[in-house]
Amino acid sequence: MGNRGGFSAPLSISTWWSCCLLLLFQAVLGYSQNQSCDSNDLSALRGFLKGLDFGIPGWSLNESSSSCCNWSGVRCDSIRSRRVIGLDLYNMSLKGSISDSLAGLDQLKSLNLSSNLLQGSVPQKLFHLPRLELLDLSLNNLSGSIPSDLSLPSIRVFNISDNSFTDSHPILAGSRNLTKFDVSANDFSGAIKPGICNSSSRVQVLSFSINKFSGDFPVGFGNCRSLVELSLAMNRITGTLPDDLFTLSSLTQLNLQENSLSGPVGFKLGNLTNLVQLDVSSNSFWGPIPDVFDRLTKLECFSGCSNNFTGSLPASLSNSSMLSVLNLRNNFLRGGIHLNLTALARLSTLDLGSNLFSGLIPYDVPQCVELKTINLARNNLAGEIPHSFQNFVALSYLSLTGNNFSNISSALQILQSCPNLTSLVLTKNFQGGEIMPSAEIEGFEKMEVLVIANCLLSGSIPPWLANSTRLKVLDVSWNHLGGNIPSWLGNLEYLFYLDISNNSLTGQIPDSLTEMKSLISSNVTQQRFSMPDFPFYIKRNSTGKGLQYNQVSSFPPSFILSHNKLVGPILPGFGNLVKLHVLDLSWNNLSGTIPEELAGMLNLESLGLSHNNLSGSIPSALTKLSFLSSFNVAYNNLVGKIPMGGQFLTFSSDDFTGNPGLCGIHLSPCLPNTPPESVSRRGKNKGVAASMALGIGLGTVFILPVIYLAVSSINSRRQEDNAKVVADAEWVLSVSIT
Repeated sequence: MGNRGGFSAPLSISTWWSCCLLLLFQAVLGYSQNQSCDSNDLSALRGFLKGLDFGIPGWSLNESSSSCCNWSGVRCDSIRSRRVIGLDLYNMSLKGSISDSLAGLDQLKSLNLSSNLLQGSVPQKLFHLPRLELLDLSLNNLSGSIPSDLSLPSIRVFNISDNSFTDSHPILAGSRNLTKFDVSANDFSGAIKPGICNSSSRVQVLSFSINKFSGDFPVGFGNCRSLVELSLAMNRITGTLPDDLFTLSSLTQLNLQENSLSGPVGFKLGNLTNLVQLDVSSNSFWGPIPDVFDRLTKLECFSGCSNNFTGSLPASLSNSSMLSVLNLRNNFLRGGIHLNLTALARLSTLDLGSNLFSGLIPYDVPQCVELKTINLARNNLAGEIPHSFQNFVALSYLSLTGNNFSNISSALQILQSCPNLTSLVLTKNFQGGEIMPSAEIEGFEKMEVLVIANCLLSGSIPPWLANSTRLKVLDVSWNHLGGNIPSWLGNLEYLFYLDISNNSLTGQIPDSLTEMKSLISSNVTQQRFSMPDFPFYIKRNSTGKGLQYNQVSSFPPSFILSHNKLVGPILPGFGNLVKLHVLDLSWNNLSGTIPEELAGMLNLESLGLSHNNLSGSIPSALTKLSFLSSFNVAYNNLVGKIPMGGQFLTFSSDDFTGNPGLCGIHLSPCLPNTPPESVSRRGKNKGVAASMALGIGLGTVFILPVIYLAVSSINSRRQEDNAKVVADAEWVLSVSIT
């Protein structure tokens, strides 16, 4: 019946008790929130706080504030004891040292101080907390040694990676519950001690990578029967792989790269049937790669690059249907590329560069529908690019450098059909007197890196490049291209690296090159670096020391126009290119004076103007270029005093030789009170210039693009230069799998 007269029905007994319990719980909760935490724990936390350079939000040193269980990152166990059992201060920008007062938290189970700026040594008492299950001190600036007599009987996770700890690594004897042990990225040295496997049968992760460990590969890891991940990468470990390593059937990741391991990788590798990632790169393993991949059916990544492997590709690789990365670059593998690529449906990276493979590119490569990166550079492959490549939907990066491919016109027509191709390197191919195609190519819509250097191509800079509006890196150097530099190059708003050197280009430098948006506007420059990096790697041979650029974003913004037949003046507008790092106009027929406006290139590191017909004096304004480390005006008609100050004090006399009218630092002293215009203006001697070329060398080799190139020849394409001797250089392209 309804409620009459406005009176409420009486509460049932059960409802009444529920209300009472709710009120009681709220009262207890309110009391617990205001209740003081354990006084010893409070003192320990305040001691830790005093050791920091700055406070922690929500923490207080005020004696009247004793409810530390409410502090940020602090976790207490129960309402009654209010003991601190967890301290999680991950990525709190903590700076200072770790106070030994933290050892007073004797009920602590979890301590996470990772990703901060803590420094100094770790108090030894902290390694004797009996209940501690998780200790994470990774990603700090901690140093010193770790005591050998650790006593952490309850520890499960021990992570002190990415610090600067020294001496031998801890062992954690007696820690029977240990599952993860990570001491990577420190300065530990000596031998790796696998005795940790004798203490705990539960160990799943062991990481010793990026230290200074030495000695032979230790025997004993076979005792870690539950081991899932073993990482010993980037150390100084020698010897061969022990047999007990191949008894770890649970292993999914084995990372041994960048050590000095040797010997064969035997057929026992097939026992590791759960492997997902295998990296033995950058060692000295030799012999054939074992044909056991039909047993490694879970393998997703296999890198064996930079070893001494011989023989052919294992046929069983085609049975690794889960394989997404195959990197065998820089070995001595030979024969044809005989893989059933149709079976490798998940393959995304194929790197077989720097081997001895021969024959044709397999026609069925595009059957790998997820294949994005292909490096077949520096082999003995021949023939033409298969027409099947026009069906390549996912292909983004392709390097075929240093082979014997022919028919560049067909290659470009086929590859322009790849809708996602962004980086193409074809250097040192097509050397049968072919012509750079100017027709039947519409351009590459998404192309960002295009390198067709050292192919001895004739013709001109192709007009279809004007349609590649996303181009960032263009290198067509070391060809026989003639004609003028097209003005539309200046319209490529993302272009920041241009190398058209060592050709036969004529005419004047177009004004449009001084208006490049990517080198003037900071906004466009930032967009340039947003691209996925094409993993280039430059390595010069013993003929010289050079900088290394590992990827596109580390390339110095450059204009390299040297060794051509360009005439006219140096454009003052170059001074607007404030983002430019390298400007090389050497070995041309440029005339006029050096514009003082070049001092506006505030980031310029290298300026090459040698072997031209420049006159006048060297502008003193160039001393403002504080980053200038390479400067060469040798063999011109320059006169007057060499500017003093700035970087000019660091240059050598070779940078100014061949200018009889120059005087001052690095050369003969100037006559007192002699104005520059009265100094001798004798012209340069072309014969002397040519004979001195070998001594001067090329000052710009270190910034050339990453391509396979070795040049040791006398360049006689310009009749007026009798003997331009070019220093040997080795350019290496590699594709990273990490």
